[in-house]
Amino acid sequence: MNPISSTYSSKIALTDVRVFDGRENTAPTTVVIEGSVIGTDPTGAEFVDAGGAILLPGLIDAHIHLRGPESLDQLAAFGVTTALDMATWPAEDLAALRKESGTTDIRSAGTPIVGAGGMHAKLSGLAAAIITESGQADRMVADRAFAGSDYVKIMLEAPGAGGPDRAAAEAVVEAAHARGLRVVAHASSRGAYGIALDVGVDVVTHVPMDAELSADDVRRMLEQGCIAIPTLTMMEGLATNADIPRVFDRCLATVGALHAAGVPILAGSDANAQRGVPFNPEFGTALHRELELLVTAGLTPVDALHAATTLPASHFRLPDRGVIEPGARADLVLVDGNPLTDISATRAISRVWCAGVEQPRSPD
Repeated sequence: MNPISSTYSSKIALTDVRVFDGRENTAPTTVVIEGSVIGTDPTGAEFVDAGGAILLPGLIDAHIHLRGPESLDQLAAFGVTTALDMATWPAEDLAALRKESGTTDIRSAGTPIVGAGGMHAKLSGLAAAIITESGQADRMVADRAFAGSDYVKIMLEAPGAGGPDRAAAEAVVEAAHARGLRVVAHASSRGAYGIALDVGVDVVTHVPMDAELSADDVRRMLEQGCIAIPTLTMMEGLATNADIPRVFDRCLATVGALHAAGVPILAGSDANAQRGVPFNPEFGTALHRELELLVTAGLTPVDALHAATTLPASHFRLPDRGVIEPGARADLVLVDGNPLTDISATRAISRVWCAGVEQPRSPD
C-alpha cells in the first residue's frame, strides 16, 4: 500500500460515537484506538468527534479472489478490513500480497484443487492443481499447507461434470483435516452440494443455480455443522447476464431456507477480476450488495452484519476481530445512518481503520 495514502496516529479517541455491539447500537460513548488495537485509556489521544455516527467492526468478505495490491486497497476503502481469498495462484503472487500492511488483511486458500474436466481446469496456471485419483490428495494438501494456505479449496461439480470424483474429494477432506485445515467447497449445483455433504467439507460456497436446495440437504447442512457462503452477488450477476431471473429467485429461497434452519451464513461477494469468469463483482462495493441481498433473502439487518463480522471471524479462527472491544484489532468502520434499520447504510462510510491505520476514502 502507498504509505502516503493512509493516516496513522498512535492513539485516537473517537468521542460521541454509537457502537454496534452485536445486538444494538449503544448510547454515545468513546472508543480508543491505540496503535493497532482498541484501547481503554484516552489519555494523550487525539480526540475526534464522531458526531453521533455509528461505529461498526471492520467488515469481513468471506469470498474474494485477489488481484494485486490494488484489490486490497479498494476493499479497505469500502470498509472491508479482512478478506478471505478463495483461490489465488501462482504462490509467489499470493506471498507478495501477504506482505502488504496498512490495508486489508487477508487469509487464503492459495491454489485450489480442481477436477480434470470442469471449467476451472481450463483456467491458466491450474494444470498442476488437477486431481484425478484419491492417491494424489495427501501430497496436494501437503503442498498447500507448506505454501501457507489457511484452508483448502476444492472445486466440486455435479456428478459427470468434470469435477473431482467422490473418492478424491473425500481423500482431500481427510488429508486437510489431518493437518488441522478446513475445507471449503465450490458447489453451484445440487449435485455438487450433495458431494460436498457426503465427503464432509466444512464450508460450502455459492448456492445451487439448477434448483432450490432440498429440505434434506438443508437438514444435513445443519446437522453436519456445515457453513454456507452463498455469494448472492455473484449469483445475481450470473442470472442477470443470462436473463434468467427465476434462477436467482431460487438462490434467494435457498438462502432463506438455510438461515431459517439455523445454518451459519457468511457474507461473501466473490469479488474478482479474473479473465474468463462470466461476472466480476467489484472489490469492496460488492460486499455491501451482498448484505442487502442477504436481507432480501430473509436475514435481519443484525443477522447480515453478523454474517460480515462475528461469524466469519469465529468460523475462520480470527479471534481478534469482528467485534469492538478492548484488545481487539482496531478494524473499524464509521458510518452515517443506521444499518440496523436500513442495511444499505453500510455504504455511507465516513472513515475506515485497518489495524489502526486510517484509509483514504474512495468515491462511492
